Amino acid sequence: MTDIRASVLIPVKNGGPFLGKVLDTVLAQEAPWPFEVLVMDSGSSDGSVECARQRGVRVETIPASEFGHGRTRNQLASMARGEFLVFITQDARPASPHWLRNMVQGCDAQPDVAGAFGPHRAHPEARYVTHKELDQHFAGFGDTLSVVRLEDRARFASDPGYRQWLHFFSSNNSCIRRSVWEQLPLPEVAFAEDQTWALRAIEAGHAKAFVPDAVVYHSHDFGVWETLQRNFDEARSFNRYFGYRLQGSLAQALKSVVYLARRDFGWLRSGGLRGWRLLKDGLYMAFIEMARVAGQFLGTRHERLPQWLLRSISRDEQLQRAGGA
Repeated sequence: MTDIRASVLIPVKNGGPFLGKVLDTVLAQEAPWPFEVLVMDSGSSDGSVECARQRGVRVETIPASEFGHGRTRNQLASMARGEFLVFITQDARPASPHWLRNMVQGCDAQPDVAGAFGPHRAHPEARYVTHKELDQHFAGFGDTLSVVRLEDRARFASDPGYRQWLHFFSSNNSCIRRSVWEQLPLPEVAFAEDQTWALRAIEAGHAKAFVPDAVVYHSHDFGVWETLQRNFDEARSFNRYFGYRLQGSLAQALKSVVYLARRDFGWLRSGGLRGWRLLKDGLYMAFIEMARVAGQFLGTRHERLPQWLLRSISRDEQLQRAGGA
């Protein structure tokens, strides 16, 4: 019997109709070796478990209260048989039938590569600004397979931008070598378990790969309040686990709002919007950017906020209280 080369691991909570599309695309992957697909469901009530089992996918279930970003993925990894552990989410659909092969080949590009990640592209129906932002972000990692390591410790200690570039990783579309995971499992943190893991891996001397042709469609067009919540969680985690201050002062925050709103307005113009539609969409995006920066400002100062405000402003805490994946 041929050994399983890769295990695709998906935490699920109420994946909805899109989960079926994700699973169908994963199961149709064209790989030159056997692979398996595992789902861990944390209390779905919408038929997600049945959706996966109807397709022959192994499904394990846990109570909603036991879900944790790192914990649940570690549980999936402990049940997997693959040499490579490939993580996606219930709303991340591979963009090609070669996604899995490309991802695993990238993770196995060199012996010291601990993990690899691939780009996210916005769903076709997403906001134009969302498309532009994701394209710009992942363009910063290049357009060819790259392997990076911690080679400049002085710069790593003094340059936050360099440090963030080195430890960026995403559980929405990534692969971890099993032998590394056994020594370095995902940390059980409230948020950013992927980047926290990558930082530890880089500091331990491992390499990380970026695989530009292992693309998934994954994006969110959050509203104003959700944008604030999401950025609060991210800024709080970056402050807790990495020591970053995403908005160091009120003046910096105001400059960020102006910069982002002007950037979005320019993108909308380049996308062909004019007149009333440009004004309306540009104003809406200005509110979105104000919410983004406000969330970062508050998240950076999370230790000063009362508990009742923390409970209401943190989207991740609300999802975890409901057992969200």
